[in-house]
Amino acid sequence: MSEATQGRGAALAVLVFGACVIGTAPILVRLAEAGPAAAGFWRLLLALPLLALMAQRTDGGVGAAPKAALLAGVAFALDLGFWHYSIEMTSVANATVLCNLSPVVVTALAWIFLKQKVGPRFIAALALAVGGAALIAFGRPPGAPGSNPPLGDALALSTALWYALYFVAVSAARRNAGATRIMFWSTLTGIPLLLVAALAMGESILPASAAGWAACAALGVMHIVGQGSIAWALGRLPAATASVVVVIQPVVAALLGWLLFYEALGPLQAAGAAAALAGVVLAQIASRPKPAVAAA
Repeated sequence: MSEATQGRGAALAVLVFGACVIGTAPILVRLAEAGPAAAGFWRLLLALPLLALMAQRTDGGVGAAPKAALLAGVAFALDLGFWHYSIEMTSVANATVLCNLSPVVVTALAWIFLKQKVGPRFIAALALAVGGAALIAFGRPPGAPGSNPPLGDALALSTALWYALYFVAVSAARRNAGATRIMFWSTLTGIPLLLVAALAMGESILPASAAGWAACAALGVMHIVGQGSIAWALGRLPAATASVVVVIQPVVAALLGWLLFYEALGPLQAAGAAAALAGVVLAQIASRPKPAVAAA
C-alpha cells in the first residue's frame, strides 16, 4: 500500500470519528439547560482555552488570524444558532439530517471556488446519501416530537448553507494554517456573535443545574475533538468528499435520540439511514484517485 493511500485512509478514519463525535451534539444541547444560542456560546467559550494551549504546542501559538478562519467562525456561529433552535422545535434526527444536506452546497462551492472536480459516480453517491437523509427527515411516524416541527425543519434546512460555508472556509484556510490555529480563531470569532444572539433573544444564559453545566462542558470537549478531527481531515481530503462522510452525523444522532429521548425511527427513517451510509461508502469508492499507469 502506498504512503499516499495510507495517509488518505488515516484522514478518512479521523473524519468518520469526528463525525460520530459531532453526532452527540444535539443530545448535549437538549441537556444543557440553557437557551439554544447560549448553549452554542458555552460550547465555544469552554473550548477556547484548551484550543489556545493546543495551538501553542502544535503550531507555535495562535499567530495572526487567517481571513478564511474568521469567515469560518462567522459561518459556524450562524450554523450553531440556527441549528440549536431547530433542535428545540423538531426531533433530533430531523434537525441533524436537514442541516447535513450541506454536501449539495459544498460540492457546488468547492467546484466553483476551490476548483475541485467531481465525477458522475460521485454525484450519484451524493444523491443516494442526501436521499437517505431526506427519508430520515420526512419519513417520521405520526406524533413525532417537537414543539414546532415545520419551523424546526425549516431552520435546520437553512443551516445547511452556513455549514457548507464553514466547510469551504476551513478547507481554504487549511492550505496555509494548521487545524488547531484555525479552530482557535474560528471559535474566538463565534463566541461574541452567539452571546449577542442569546441576549437579543432573551434566552437563559446560565445552565440551571450541575447537570446542565456538565452538558455544556461536554459540548466544549466535543467541539475540540469532533470539529478538530474534521478540520484536520479537511487538510488532507477534498471538501466535497469530506462533506459526504459527515452525513454519518445524523445517523448517530437519530440512534441516540431513539435511545435517550424515545424518538422512535419509522421504517422509512431506518431505510434512509441505510441509504445515507451506502452513499458515504460509494462516494469514497468513486472519489479514490486512479492508480497511475506504468510507462511502457
